[in-house]
Amino acid sequence: MNITPVSGRDAAEHALRALGLDETATDLFSTEAICASLRRAASFLCPATPRRLVEAVLEAIKPLDDSSLVTRSQIAEQLDLLVSLGDLVELPRQQDRGSRLLYLAPPSYVVKAPGQYLLLGVRPNAAPLVDESMGAEVLYEGHTRSIELDPEVGPVHMRAAGLHEIRREHWLKHPSADPAAAVVVAMRQRLDQAAESGDVSGLTIIDPGTSVHYYRGRWRSPADSDSGDFVARRPQAYGADLWCLVRIEHGVPRALVDLPVDSSDAPACDEAWRFQAALDAVIGNPQVMQVRPATGAPGSRTMDLFGPVPGWTQRYLELVGTPVSRARGALVSYRVPISVIGKMSAFVTDMLWMHVREEGGVA
Repeated sequence: MNITPVSGRDAAEHALRALGLDETATDLFSTEAICASLRRAASFLCPATPRRLVEAVLEAIKPLDDSSLVTRSQIAEQLDLLVSLGDLVELPRQQDRGSRLLYLAPPSYVVKAPGQYLLLGVRPNAAPLVDESMGAEVLYEGHTRSIELDPEVGPVHMRAAGLHEIRREHWLKHPSADPAAAVVVAMRQRLDQAAESGDVSGLTIIDPGTSVHYYRGRWRSPADSDSGDFVARRPQAYGADLWCLVRIEHGVPRALVDLPVDSSDAPACDEAWRFQAALDAVIGNPQVMQVRPATGAPGSRTMDLFGPVPGWTQRYLELVGTPVSRARGALVSYRVPISVIGKMSAFVTDMLWMHVREEGGVA
């Protein structure tokens, strides 16, 4: 058997082709390729912990990443987006409610507009979601995949390919629009009823006094000066750190509630991020959505988010917008038609109590 050495560049191009991406239009360290790598890893490994998927992708691409373009936290952020989008489903282990695993979501689609279909789900063993019989190429934009077909026959082709339709009203289902103070009170009542937590090693919290423009920088270990209720994560022996709420007195955890609390099937991060948004709003430090001109796209605007949002907000964004290269400091950016700016602004204001800032003024 002959072994032929290949360069790192050739290996990266081969990997892109294996992922179904155009090696002339993107590279192995782009958002599109990282998300395709996560889907591929999930197709072989799921059910699996988020940590296992992140490590599998990092191990695969790190030898080709001479410039250290990709970090573990960046891959984890993209995995969170795939879960929020609906390519993967996070559910508790059957015999351990505190431990959660990621599963493959079934092949499906949502109609964005007549003839435009957002593709969701992952098939096992790296099988393509759709093949050449569809007569159109899959469009990879950021962490999303979509396809454009004749609206008269599109649903027929989708069904023939084994994809089922998710109705918009079901996909966009979200909690009621409550005041931020009411959400904070409800979650604090959960902590009032919690038993003493005892020592919690490895605990990290979101510091509500830090800038809402830098999500990673908001996380830290508890300090002696900390007293109050916080969104937190705590390590477990196996799997990703667990999301929780914690009551701290002078740096010492007194009560702890693991998330989710409203539904065992809901992603724990959805409740955590909404509670944090409510906390930020109540103390006068609301999270921000920035609206700015979209370069080279007349009739559109770019919306920047600087922190993660619950899956039901993420899904709204996927329907009305298109992921684009994120602005400096932003966690995600979307290009959206001007016509939907008003509705989107009202949604994040009502549901997440955000401050909407438009370049040159307030939206």
